[in-house]
Amino acid sequence: MQSVKQNETARIASIDILRGISLFGIFLVNMLSFHSPYFYYNPYEWWEAPQDKLAFSWIDVLVQASFYPIFAAMFGFGAAMQHEKALERTGTFAWTGVRRFSFLLVLGIAHAIFIWPGDILFIYAVCGFLLLFFLRFSAGTLLRMGLILLLVPAVLFSVLLFVSAESDPYNALFWTDITSVSDSIAAYGSGSYAEVTEQRIHDWTNNNIFDGAFGFQTITIFPFLLIGAGVYKQRLIQKWAAHPKKTFRMFALFFGAGLLLKGVPHLLGPSHIAYMYVQDSLGGPVLAASYAVLVVYLCTLTRPSKLLLPFAQAGKMSLTNYLMQSVIGSLLFYAYGLGFYGQVTVTTGILLCVTVFALQVMVSGLWLSRFQRGPMEAIWRFVTYGKKGMRK
Repeated sequence: MQSVKQNETARIASIDILRGISLFGIFLVNMLSFHSPYFYYNPYEWWEAPQDKLAFSWIDVLVQASFYPIFAAMFGFGAAMQHEKALERTGTFAWTGVRRFSFLLVLGIAHAIFIWPGDILFIYAVCGFLLLFFLRFSAGTLLRMGLILLLVPAVLFSVLLFVSAESDPYNALFWTDITSVSDSIAAYGSGSYAEVTEQRIHDWTNNNIFDGAFGFQTITIFPFLLIGAGVYKQRLIQKWAAHPKKTFRMFALFFGAGLLLKGVPHLLGPSHIAYMYVQDSLGGPVLAASYAVLVVYLCTLTRPSKLLLPFAQAGKMSLTNYLMQSVIGSLLFYAYGLGFYGQVTVTTGILLCVTVFALQVMVSGLWLSRFQRGPMEAIWRFVTYGKKGMRK
């Protein structure tokens, strides 16, 4: 009985900690596009100072594309949990899910237009609607479908990129879009709010519609929702927590393989599109799996889990904190705020990110000491279930 209780405690702690840690990792990557035209330049060639090149390399290998998979999987995990509870209460989840993801869809569009064009909520909402058709499947089916949809396209497209590179090496390189870089710096660095908004709309539509990133991101993110839902239904977190030694060995295996794949551009050619694609599409998820397994392992140990609990505070208010990161980032760097766009180094950006997130952890802890959920989480809950109240 004690072991079962400990495993359940580890599961609950793991979920919030994973959300919090992934939120921090996403913020580290997003910080690059908050303070510079990251959408349009080759990051391996953009930064000149040695400390910035080193800082970017650490982010590129250890963080880039290795935390959004965790966040997306936790999104699918939560949806499967809500689906199961809804079936027990009312026998259906469909309309609850529609209301839940519709709110996220509208919020994502507003976020992209009025705050920051790198919004991910819109894609999550679209993937959430797709997930509604799959939640009835068994855990094994969800996991298999998720892994197939994740790995098969990634491997095939990697091979296609390598074959294309052999026939035309020049087009296999990633080039900086000078015109778009100049437009971004002009708008975000010195434009009015209207001009910044116009640039935001341009960036969002250009990246999501005209360049086909919307479909690509949907195909990329949706498998993680399936995997997360499968993890919940299979009760894998409890099973990992029940066997800490096996879980640690699993972490070591995934971590080694992930580091090898994530290091491909740095070892073979940083401007080569095929190497960069392998790094993100294959290396990112493998390293993400190692991080997730490590968190579950640490949550079975008393002292390390206490060190991770501050991340749980931020994770319980992940939607609120995600949006606040965008608000703070835009006010720090855009012209209608402090106007530091294009003037901040990678190293300074990391320090700002750590500082802001530390403040978010403290504020989240204070808020949750008085209220049951964050403000945006409370609004989302009201729209979904028609239930008011944030207080405990």
